[in-house]
Amino acid sequence: MNSYELSRAFCNWAFENPEKIKPIHYAIYFFTIEHCNRLGWKEKFGLPSQMVMEAIGVKNWRTYSEGLKELVDFGFIRLVEVSKNQYSSNIVAIVNFTKAHTEAPTKALDKALSKHSTKHSQSTVSIDKQLTIEQLNKEQINNIPSYSEFLQYALEKQPTIDKQSLKLKYEAWVENGWKDGRDNEIKNWKSKLLQTIQYLPKKENQTPQIRYEKY
Repeated sequence: MNSYELSRAFCNWAFENPEKIKPIHYAIYFFTIEHCNRLGWKEKFGLPSQMVMEAIGVKNWRTYSEGLKELVDFGFIRLVEVSKNQYSSNIVAIVNFTKAHTEAPTKALDKALSKHSTKHSQSTVSIDKQLTIEQLNKEQINNIPSYSEFLQYALEKQPTIDKQSLKLKYEAWVENGWKDGRDNEIKNWKSKLLQTIQYLPKKENQTPQIRYEKY
């Protein structure tokens, strides 16, 4: 078996035995697989306690020792020779699990992962929908008309509109994230502008004065 098959067999077993598995088991076993791989997959090899403890971040030798012993009891590691203390090496061998050991747990784990994937995909759909709405909001802001377009449309509908007041209204909406004074998003700016310009000041029509010259 290779690293993938060994780790998969271990995860299948752990899924079927949640009352037995502990994080220390994962740490020791996966490091042991990596160490064996670096040694060229020797059938039996030294596993120095201090080295493993430093690699997996365990400071208490008893914690490590109990974790290793339980892995031996579970049948994942075979203890060929016991170390005399934490500074000497245990001689160990990785047990190759057969198909009979792992077939049923594999199916159970695959089924559970399939259910989890379905739930995850459903939640992802809702996240995608939310992101789409956010993207639409960004597009809405990016589609803010230029002031010249804004002004041209306003003059078409109300030629006497006060340009300075109109410009201030445009700038206020832009500064507010393309929202009106009540923080309502402006989805259709032309419709919104038609509702607004009736309240903006208008320029008074000035009647041209006729000058009479004396002769």
